[in-house]
Amino acid sequence: MRILIIGGGYAGFYTAWRLEKRLRPGEAEVTVVDPRGYMTYQPFLPEVTAGSVEARHVVVSLRSHLRSTRLVAGHVIEVDHAHRRAMVQTAHGAPQAIKYDLLVVTAGAVTRRLSIPGVADHAIGLKHVEEAVAIRDGLLTAFDEAAGLPPGPERSRLLTVTVVGGGFTGVEAFGELLSLATSLLRSYPEISLAELSFHLVEASPRILPEVTDDPGRWVVRHLERRGAHVHTETQITSARGGHIVLSTGESFDTNLLIWAVGNGHNPVVAQHTDLPVDDRGLVRVRADLRVGTDEAPVPDAWAAGDNAAVPDLTAAAPGALTVPNAQHAVRQGKLLAANIVAHLRGKKERPYRHDSLGTIATLGMGHGIFQYRRLVIKGPLAWLMHRGYHVLAIPTWERKLRVLLVWLSAALFGRDIVALPGVQVPRTAFLAAGDPAVLRPRREGTGPDAEERARELIGADRAR
Repeated sequence: MRILIIGGGYAGFYTAWRLEKRLRPGEAEVTVVDPRGYMTYQPFLPEVTAGSVEARHVVVSLRSHLRSTRLVAGHVIEVDHAHRRAMVQTAHGAPQAIKYDLLVVTAGAVTRRLSIPGVADHAIGLKHVEEAVAIRDGLLTAFDEAAGLPPGPERSRLLTVTVVGGGFTGVEAFGELLSLATSLLRSYPEISLAELSFHLVEASPRILPEVTDDPGRWVVRHLERRGAHVHTETQITSARGGHIVLSTGESFDTNLLIWAVGNGHNPVVAQHTDLPVDDRGLVRVRADLRVGTDEAPVPDAWAAGDNAAVPDLTAAAPGALTVPNAQHAVRQGKLLAANIVAHLRGKKERPYRHDSLGTIATLGMGHGIFQYRRLVIKGPLAWLMHRGYHVLAIPTWERKLRVLLVWLSAALFGRDIVALPGVQVPRTAFLAAGDPAVLRPRREGTGPDAEERARELIGADRAR
């Protein structure tokens, strides 16, 4: 039996991990295809942006923990389930076909993109650890540059941060970055609190839709008391040249534009498979995570996580689906492995059912909010609960310990505020040794200009 798992995120990693523990020797061969060699614990990405968690500590190496699983570094570009074949594009060479007997689709979702002028050129997403590191370095570098400039438009631009999206990812990243920027003022006496300009933009009437109205309004008031600007019922209409124009008519220049508007459908899952998908591009699955419906199950195909329309059996409303978050993806991955083993051995599969443990969010160092039904906890206690829950939830004891040690060192010595922007363009210093002119900026600015400069450096290198 050849089992192919598409995607090594939460659901994919836990499925493979549990299969290794449950399968008998020789019972099945498991292959995981993912372009990255690690699973990212995404709830910690906002803390990575603020330097509260080390970037490498929020990822779990697939090769270190999936000892008997075959790992293929590549993208699945097409699935022909009728012929039990997936086409995989690796970094080198032509696409290769992988044959399988049983398919598991845990490819996850992608960042939802909107056709707004300038967003594709300037925005940074927040689904991967590399993006979180780039955001952190961008803010720290902006402080270094702003400290050496006189008051004026360029200094104001460098100290302006814009986050688009008022869901969990956007609000947590916004709160953490605001906390980091405020703490940096102790090390940058040239910069005052009044010069910081943080904007959170949300198209709907409220932020944090996962909590009820009163806690959501409290979060807005809390962020505004800390000096932030929260724009609800507002959209970005343009971001050309880093100049933000809002649907309210307000406009300003921003140094960092962080795009956290939610998930979009995975294009491979939605458009390049013969599996049934719904109108949102999600794979249709039954409650036991088998692809299809009760009336028309798809043989030998299973799915879970953010790319699957998993029925929520705990919801009062008929037809409700589980929300795309880590709490569900982890548990779905564990159940998926158990159900696959039960299927292979002719036993009955179990439906997925999980009652929410509540909703919890960090709003920056010492700030947080937790809600479980009518119970609402705010402030430092909620922040401690957030840290406690997620350090227990991140896979492997080794990662738990590493995160705890970073938090302990930060409590004793403060956050590490060293920026390493050169990581984004690692050959700059080498090229500058032969020609210092490559360090001369063509125009002022960071973010997309750095990417453009990187392309120039690569071109200069090739020309030599």
